[in-house]
Amino acid sequence: MRLLVVGASGFLGAEVCRQAIAAGHRVVGTHRSAAVGVPGVEPRRLDITDRAAVRTLLTGVRPDAVVSTAYRTDDWTITADGAAHVACAAAEVGARLVHLSSDALHAGRPTPYLDEDVPTPVHAYGAAKAAAETAVRAVDPGAALVRTSLIVGEGSKQIQLCRDALAGRATLFTDEARCPVDVTDLAAAVLELVPSGYAGLLNVAGPDPVSRAELGRLVAGHEGVDPAGLKTGTLAEAGLRRPADVRLDSARAAGLLRVRLRGVRELFD
Repeated sequence: MRLLVVGASGFLGAEVCRQAIAAGHRVVGTHRSAAVGVPGVEPRRLDITDRAAVRTLLTGVRPDAVVSTAYRTDDWTITADGAAHVACAAAEVGARLVHLSSDALHAGRPTPYLDEDVPTPVHAYGAAKAAAETAVRAVDPGAALVRTSLIVGEGSKQIQLCRDALAGRATLFTDEARCPVDVTDLAAAVLELVPSGYAGLLNVAGPDPVSRAELGRLVAGHEGVDPAGLKTGTLAEAGLRRPADVRLDSARAAGLLRVRLRGVRELFD
């Protein structure tokens, strides 16, 4: 298979590339600034906010499938417009599309979110992710849209945030819950979806809902660090408006996929 990974220099994109190369696929990986550091990947510089450039690249590469992982939390043009540009170009060349979305498009509630629950964004990044989904679904009804949560693993910014909080340089909130997923599990799930023909929304996250503060304590235990210094707080105290208790129900993915999505407690046991 000839696979195009958009955002191959990112944490998830690089892991998708590594697993695809190991499986024997030919992989083209795009980057905007940081280099693609995965051996065997054909790197291509791409600004996905440039619709013409996206179309030119996909027309030249003619991939069998596209995995779209690129985003920036503070840039609508990359997260929303860029996703639309990739979807349009992928549809034009007849490529299978797997688009990565996020639990950040939900506001938070006491009960888990199902796969088709509509977005309820409370901040700009969530709104951009919701807009990206709308564009992708309109352009390509056959695309798979993966809603995921905090991505963990060595090199993850989520783990670094925990280490910073343990050192007193950052704050982890006790009232902000997510369902972390290991990067290798998520990448394997994404690659499994490519040939599956699955269309529509799919929650792909870990089975363990934990607060960010609890994640910090798990990291401390795993690394043998005293958790007493962990700096914690609440979203309310910090005056932040962003999603609080967001739990994804990934039962459909668990029944559909061969890969087992491990819980964060198992990962850091």
